Amino acid sequence: MSSTDAKPADAKPNDAKPAPCPTKGGLVAYLTVDGAMKAAEFYARAFGAETAAAIPPDEQGRTMHVHLYVNGSSLMLSDAFPEHGHPLQAPQSFNMTLMVDDIAAWWARATEAGATPLMPPTDMFWGDRYAQLRDPFGVVWAMNQQTR
Repeated sequence: MSSTDAKPADAKPNDAKPAPCPTKGGLVAYLTVDGAMKAAEFYARAFGAETAAAIPPDEQGRTMHVHLYVNGSSLMLSDAFPEHGHPLQAPQSFNMTLMVDDIAAWWARATEAGATPLMPPTDMFWGDRYAQLRDPFGVVWAMNQQTR
């Protein structure tokens, strides 16, 4: 073992870096929310998200990184850390769009989990079915089912 690989004598077993998990998708959103671990739990119920990795919360209950898989793509979350220049800001001017095969089933699961309906699944002028809802963290989610 080289000197660069050596661990300090006082290193604990959990000091090892976790194995990286693969990032899925070519563009990955990273959301800052108030309660990243609670958001991950909500996204599991509402959108079938799976937690790929999460850093344990700090002494204040904040999580600096959660990696989820949602509908075949990665989604990253964290709590705000204003003391490090990363304050919480209300989500605005974007939505998270899920391309789905069965919009009725996705809509039902999300609303049953507690998402607020904004626009129910509707046949749109461009030929697809489309819907929008807001999660408890203020993020607007759209669903689009291609029908052509």
